[in-house]
Amino acid sequence: MAQINKPSDYFSTTIYTGTATQLSVNTGIDMANNGSMLWVKDRDGGNNHNLYDTYMGIDYLIFPSATDAKYASTRLVSFDSTGYTALSTAGVNQNGNRHVAWNWLAGSSQAGSSNTDGSITSTVSANTTSGFSMVSYTGTGSNATIGHGLGAVPSLIFVKKLSATSDWITYSKEVGNTKNIRLNTSEAVDTSSAVWNATTPTSSVFSVGTFVDTNGSGATFVAYCFAEKKGYSKFGSYTGNGNANGPFVYTGFKPAFILIRSVSTTNWNMFDSKRSAYNVADETLWSNTTGTEATIGTTYGIDILSNGFKPRTVSSQVNNNNTQIIYMAFAEQPLVGTNGIPATAR
Repeated sequence: MAQINKPSDYFSTTIYTGTATQLSVNTGIDMANNGSMLWVKDRDGGNNHNLYDTYMGIDYLIFPSATDAKYASTRLVSFDSTGYTALSTAGVNQNGNRHVAWNWLAGSSQAGSSNTDGSITSTVSANTTSGFSMVSYTGTGSNATIGHGLGAVPSLIFVKKLSATSDWITYSKEVGNTKNIRLNTSEAVDTSSAVWNATTPTSSVFSVGTFVDTNGSGATFVAYCFAEKKGYSKFGSYTGNGNANGPFVYTGFKPAFILIRSVSTTNWNMFDSKRSAYNVADETLWSNTTGTEATIGTTYGIDILSNGFKPRTVSSQVNNNNTQIIYMAFAEQPLVGTNGIPATAR
């Protein structure tokens, strides 16, 4: 297995201020020649989160904070070898507003390739080194399997119907194959065997049942699949203690990005080390709302550490007492890099 010594080659966080003119944003990810996913949020404006991928191209996007089908858009000018170029427009380049962009590298082809591992033929752009793949498929309405191309078991999968309105259906290994969570809502975990056909993903496929938002007959879907890679990504859960001295969560690296969600009725809390350069990290966005960034001290805050993170709040958002809380995290740098020097503490 290839070792990831420079996580920013595979995932990056970029912060910038919108301008009155066209703007080139350097994320460090080559979007012009590779498969990739781009997630942008206007931190100061009450706009939807904007998610692009190189399958859909610059002319379409989907909203993680909404149920809308694939949306025709002229907000981006191009995917570039160092990121992307945006017009001066709401959501991605609002003049004077602060923005954040999270960018994941997938496979070496923007268009992806045919995958026949499952009973449904999918189109896949996969990066087996970083454990991220983008999968497109057409639903059948019957129990089925879909190839994801990772060569490892996915820990987290986001599925969105592109051809019609739908929730964002999320699989997490932490809650199991008979349950799901909606990325675009604050609803508690839902129980249904029809979503994932009560079947855990394998190293080659994930399963879908008869549920219309993961396998509606004739509908088109995209799935973003993540497999854990030591020193680069971590997908797990912890039990909240409802105390300002929250539980320490070990990831094995200094996180660059953390998405936290209680299995009860709460928001999806988004933190990163670019917006929050110092602890307590309290610059919070929520993937399920259009809300502006909150900077409210320890109300929702966490400490981002050299080897994990630690809630510093009694809030149910990230530290609900005696409640399972799931998370996904990506590295700013491994605990120890190729030069043998440990990651610096904050």
